[in-house]
Amino acid sequence: MVDSRHDRPGQGAAPIPVWEGGHLPEVPGIGTDRTVVLHTRVVTASGGGPDKTILLSAPFLSHTRYFLAAAYMRPPGDPGFATLLERARRYGCPIIGVDDGGPLDRRPLQKLLEICKRLNVAIWHGHDYKSNLFGLLLRPFWPMKLVTTVHGWVHNTSRTPLYYAIDRWSLPFYHHVICVSDDLVGRIRGVGVPEDRISLVHNAIDERTFKRSGPPGQAPMRQRLGTPPERLVYGAVGRLSPEKAFNNLIRAGAALLERGVDLEVWIAGEGDSRGDLQRMIDRLGLASRIRLLGFVEDTIGLYEAMDCFVLSSIREGLPNVVLEAAAMEVPLVATRVAGIPAMLHDGEQALLCPIGDVEALTGAMGRLADDAALRDQLAAAGRGLIERDYSFTRRMQKVKAIYDKLLSHGPETAPAGLSTEVEGEGA
Repeated sequence: MVDSRHDRPGQGAAPIPVWEGGHLPEVPGIGTDRTVVLHTRVVTASGGGPDKTILLSAPFLSHTRYFLAAAYMRPPGDPGFATLLERARRYGCPIIGVDDGGPLDRRPLQKLLEICKRLNVAIWHGHDYKSNLFGLLLRPFWPMKLVTTVHGWVHNTSRTPLYYAIDRWSLPFYHHVICVSDDLVGRIRGVGVPEDRISLVHNAIDERTFKRSGPPGQAPMRQRLGTPPERLVYGAVGRLSPEKAFNNLIRAGAALLERGVDLEVWIAGEGDSRGDLQRMIDRLGLASRIRLLGFVEDTIGLYEAMDCFVLSSIREGLPNVVLEAAAMEVPLVATRVAGIPAMLHDGEQALLCPIGDVEALTGAMGRLADDAALRDQLAAAGRGLIERDYSFTRRMQKVKAIYDKLLSHGPETAPAGLSTEVEGEGA
């Protein structure tokens, strides 16, 4: 929630514009002295980690020459989009919902062109294969610089090979490609993007917002869910889909319960795999100890209730949830997926496991169950890592420098404008 004691982004802001018909609404705050950056992305339901980064970027650029807006292609009538609207309101980021009927629907392209012209967009900032392709298709009709952030290709569907082929074709034509993890830099080089157009800019966290206020056992969310203060809570947050491998987390939790460890496993998120995961939990007879929480609005309250955060993924980029958990001083167990080993050192900021190895995952979770001192050590080290290397202020300074270079702007004399306080919000 917005803290009324401070002047926070979104407080007293004009209504967030949303595309609901044939005419683009007025977008408040855009003046002739502002350079408009339009972030574009395809979303369903309440979005994911990239959307937190996109929307939070607006207040961190609010005192610079740049004005950030977001145009999201979404399924018509998707009720989950309301969550993104509320998040955008809190952050003070104008957001325009563009109905997208699928691959054969040409209307999103036409609407996005109108948006670019109406807002006088100077930088198109894409975030997925479709927004990257659309940026290329629109640029002949509207002159703008093309930037994209590559978050990692992780969500496999029957159309995934086609989508990735489109991205591989599009990226070499972009003026700049931002990678969120070290492993992605090599992959982007491999598709033909020149070295001078690639930047490594890690995902980051506003460490002032994500900050623990009390011990896990006293967290209000435990009280609401009836979890005793002495019981260990292993938590996970993410889309319920195969690449997250929550089935492995469930197996590990079940194995530890069988050994007599007093624990619960909480998994927050929605997705297509929810039915399969719930049936697995029911077959094991563990519905009272392994819970699918669905969408959780109070992310900070969720992390405060955890004794340990577990990333069981078999495919990832550099997930925001790991950064959030570390900032909240939650000890980490994670697979050695994608950018994780470059960020976290085994035994220092986390316990790392081979990808897909349920026995190793179980062992790491059990080790933390037996060693409170190790939990405290990992929690403190994770928080220190965020403060040192993954500050959102530093991230936005790097992004702003990329925009400046593309538009041949010199540095501004008000770097303090990149520091903005924002209250926490949902997963």
